Amino acid sequence: MRDRAVLVLEDGSRFEGQAWGSRGEALGEVVFSTGMTGYQETLTDPSYAGQIVVMTAPHIGNTGMNDEDPESRRIWVEGFVVRDAARRPSNFRSTRSLESDLEHDGIVSISGVDTRAITLILREAGVMRGGVFSGDSLQLTDAEQLERVHKAPDMAGQNLSDRVSVAETRVVPAVGEAIGRLAVIDLGVKESTVHHLAARGFDVHVLPSNVTFEEVKAVGPVALFYSNGPGDPSASDHHVQLLQSALAESLPFFGICFGNQLLGRALGFDTYKLKYGHRGINQPVLDTTTGRVEITAQNHGFAVDAPRGEEVDSPAGFGRVIVSHVSLNDDVVEGLTALDIPAFSVQYHPEAAAGPHDSTYLFDRFRDLVLAHLDGAKGVGANA
Repeated sequence: MRDRAVLVLEDGSRFEGQAWGSRGEALGEVVFSTGMTGYQETLTDPSYAGQIVVMTAPHIGNTGMNDEDPESRRIWVEGFVVRDAARRPSNFRSTRSLESDLEHDGIVSISGVDTRAITLILREAGVMRGGVFSGDSLQLTDAEQLERVHKAPDMAGQNLSDRVSVAETRVVPAVGEAIGRLAVIDLGVKESTVHHLAARGFDVHVLPSNVTFEEVKAVGPVALFYSNGPGDPSASDHHVQLLQSALAESLPFFGICFGNQLLGRALGFDTYKLKYGHRGINQPVLDTTTGRVEITAQNHGFAVDAPRGEEVDSPAGFGRVIVSHVSLNDDVVEGLTALDIPAFSVQYHPEAAAGPHDSTYLFDRFRDLVLAHLDGAKGVGANA
């Protein structure tokens, strides 16, 4: 018989289940993910830092855990909520159970709750703060548990980049013929993203989130990349200013997820918090430049507020900009392209870990953009 646990939402809703993983107290923003597979990649995605993740798929843990699929050095979710937790894994790649990793990383989790009912609340009312309580924290009264939840910080206004970023630069060498050094600002970068970039010929220099533009230039990069990551883009002024310095020098830029939001801010647009966000591996997106529909992996609670369907001038003075991609679910901006400087970004995850591979061509597009920029620079030098 498993220990008891309870999930408490900010609105006072309570869901009793069984303790799973570590015991104790986990507080954070409660969100839901609609992916039917890929729980290991979800758990190790640094973008989920500060959040308690509810899985809408009913059976979690069936395929265990392995050493090939983690997207970072640890599990980053604050807490984990599932309907049916597998009692034992069954997969030829599995080396251990999911629960053993949850225990190892101190992730307070709960199973045996109605995740459909929880998801319905979050869809109707929006994401909210919550807490998972088990072990000694069950000695708190219902009112005391709810008070703990209400005292937890809101995601709005939080800068979490330093929490998930590398402390020191690491280098992943290019695969095959090298194009040059790529400066990757680690705002919560996923390992599969680094591998995709290296496979396109970049010597990938993963830099700490607190790096300065002078330190970026000291790398001698041919381009700049902003990764995915947790937190509120409105709280990342340093990264916006760094990016504006790079754009002013026409350094080619590609951003994913949080990087898309920061490009939006650097171009002069605002960002805002979504009601319940996009999280899962089945999100349809329209490429407005080609008319092509892509099924994408997404994980974001904020979005860029930019005009759709027309070229507009960057409010920050970086020339013309278009919204290149939009969500077919709710018309949220899913991509930006600058027409007068070499910069573009997408809100979704083309590295597809986990998820469909419809959008991996974007890494090739970035490579082509950098090569064209380098060829143009050579032409200017030859004619000087």
